[in-house]
Amino acid sequence: MRRIPASAARPALAAFTFLPLLLITGPAMAQEDCPHGDLDSIYCDNNGDLVADRPQDESEWANPETLIFAYTPVEDPAIYSDIWQPFIEHMEDVTGRDVRFFAVQSNSAQVEAMRSGRLHVAGFSTGPTPFAVNLAGAVPFALMGSDDGRFGYTLQLYTHVDSGIDEVTDLKGKRVAHTSPTSNSGNQAPRALFPDLGIVPGEDYEVLYSGSHDQSMLGVVAQDYDAAPVASEVVERMADRGLYDPDDVKILYESDPFPTTSYTYAHNLAPELVEKIEEAFFTFDFAGTELGEEFDGVEKFIPINYQDNWKVIRTIQTANGVEYTPDNLQ
Repeated sequence: MRRIPASAARPALAAFTFLPLLLITGPAMAQEDCPHGDLDSIYCDNNGDLVADRPQDESEWANPETLIFAYTPVEDPAIYSDIWQPFIEHMEDVTGRDVRFFAVQSNSAQVEAMRSGRLHVAGFSTGPTPFAVNLAGAVPFALMGSDDGRFGYTLQLYTHVDSGIDEVTDLKGKRVAHTSPTSNSGNQAPRALFPDLGIVPGEDYEVLYSGSHDQSMLGVVAQDYDAAPVASEVVERMADRGLYDPDDVKILYESDPFPTTSYTYAHNLAPELVEKIEEAFFTFDFAGTELGEEFDGVEKFIPINYQDNWKVIRTIQTANGVEYTPDNLQ
């Protein structure tokens, strides 16, 4: 298969016009005669697995010659267009389709793209995954993990080493950077977990949205923020690339592990194509690739399902009163 240069991958999607989610009708009109659960009314969940069913009418199945793949916009997408290239080439070989990398700029743009049929395969970060499932018909099927089946990341709360802050309760009256409203480790989990530690985000300290985990961390290093809850996997990669000096910060708190980025396909893809997409993920060898170097400790993609593996995330979001609507997706 021919290689699609990273420089060509970004302009390929530049012409996409993203409409507000509220104006997109999606692949079908509302289906009032089937169970939906939390899913948008254009989707059905007859088997109760919490994700959208494939349309019963085969004429509604999508079987594109060019597959569009997007990775979560947690960090600079320009970096990842090159890092993902070995996997893209592998997916081309397995599926027999052209595959193009879509450098998304926001969670909402990524969800819009899949809902409107312009995005076929995507990695959604932990917190936005339920929005992708319920608003865009995304079907999570894989996570990055190790050969023994382990996966996950933690919420880490950082402050500057010279901040004078030594305990979580010392954050009272401070300015703390959260990433975005839908982020799990960057916002939802802190709001659900921190009260038990004696601090209530938004009440005991001022919440400032930085826009991303890397911006939160760099803000702590620069002492623009007093502290920041971030995803461990992100700050580890930042340190590996020399984007900050770990000696400049210290950890105040670390949570139990959460699931990482979910890899999903659009619910209306033809079943034969889905089989090939899954085969591409589960046969990819990380060893010796830029992707393997970037995600240290990751050795393969692990099969998962949304109903079981995102239960803890749904619990956190329920505790925060999250509703899966376009207005709440940022």
